[in-house]
Amino acid sequence: MKKKKSKNDYIDNKVFYQAMTEWKKQVNDAENADEPQPPVTDYIGQCFLDIATHLSYRPNFINYPYREEMISDGIENCVMYASNFDPEKSKNPFSYFTQIIYYAFLRRIQKEKKQAYVKYKMTMENDTTGDFSKWFKNYFEGDKDPYKELFSISESDITKFEKGNKKDNEDCDTE
Repeated sequence: MKKKKSKNDYIDNKVFYQAMTEWKKQVNDAENADEPQPPVTDYIGQCFLDIATHLSYRPNFINYPYREEMISDGIENCVMYASNFDPEKSKNPFSYFTQIIYYAFLRRIQKEKKQAYVKYKMTMENDTTGDFSKWFKNYFEGDKDPYKELFSISESDITKFEKGNKKDNEDCDTE
């Protein structure tokens, strides 16, 4: 009988943990010798890339046109905070770095929404002929600004993200 594949079979968490443990020892040795921090290994970098890429395929991230930027932000944050991973506290680096990437995605989405709102406002202010205003009134009737709600995240949205994220992390545990 074939074993059912889990969500994160693209990364072996035990091998990833071992690689992180070895790299963390190198980081500690470099700190003790007052040397610069060694770069992450190719395997660890590939794991960061795989986690970010697969996380971007989730339904709540798949349709953003700036998905590549989201992936890049996630990898950048993983590299920046890789040395904060403590093998003595956690044996699940997959979950640790998935969290980092997830919140990097949310930050990128917020940045892009703010930028889109700025573009929208500048277009409205620089519309000297009134063409954009006419088009906007045709598609968005009423005097309410439809983008204000689009570009804000409420406390309930954050709570939903956190609840969903806790549930997803329970599914990802491979210990």
